Amino acid sequence: MSISATRWGYPNAPKRALLIHGLTMCSSSWDGLAQLLAAEGFFVVAPNLLGHAWRRGSDFRMCSYAKDLLPYFANDTSYDVIMGHSLGGPVALELLPFLPTKKETAIILVDPALDFNEAQAVAAINYLSQETMTARTAEEHMAENHAWSRNDSMLRVMGAAMCSRAVVERTIRQNMPWCFGGLFKNIPTNVKITILISDPRKVSACDLEKLPRDVERIHIRILENTGIGHWMQYECPEIIMEEVPL
Repeated sequence: MSISATRWGYPNAPKRALLIHGLTMCSSSWDGLAQLLAAEGFFVVAPNLLGHAWRRGSDFRMCSYAKDLLPYFANDTSYDVIMGHSLGGPVALELLPFLPTKKETAIILVDPALDFNEAQAVAAINYLSQETMTARTAEEHMAENHAWSRNDSMLRVMGAAMCSRAVVERTIRQNMPWCFGGLFKNIPTNVKITILISDPRKVSACDLEKLPRDVERIHIRILENTGIGHWMQYECPEIIMEEVPL
């Protein structure tokens, strides 16, 4: 059961949003975007996934990540918007069977990690493991990513520091073959999905060739020729907000 989350806005707000972070991140990493949502009348909840923010765990299959979030749907709790970044993308899709059937829900996948092969898995393990083991500073992140604020950069440092190489490796290995396109089958009629893809010239977690095409209730937006990379919630929260039904 997930017992760790960050919240923004008022619990009695007219709209609710659930934000699911990526691998080696934490709930607070959504802060900038969450504040924008709260300003638009949302009560925002961002859980910390298993193995993150010092949470323990050993089963990091995608279905287990999703099952851990089910307490956030207790007592018929529903959400107008559910977002998932990177790893949070397939986790959000795993929640589809558990969503209330009478509530219109917008799911926004932010550069979701839907498919990659063995070579890409090894590269991801090496890169993300290094992030957890190397104490990079906020200044270093800002130097590499000019669109990131100091707050964003500090939250990136914090998320990586509260994760571990073991969580990275187990998450990826326990989910191989990493292929979650099948989760787009049987989308409930009350759910609409938007997939935001970073500029193909940048490093992306999403394989364009494997995206679902011409599927009802799925809208794909590729940010071509924008220079926007994987960390959209840091680089262009306003573009994500354009996809939020207000």
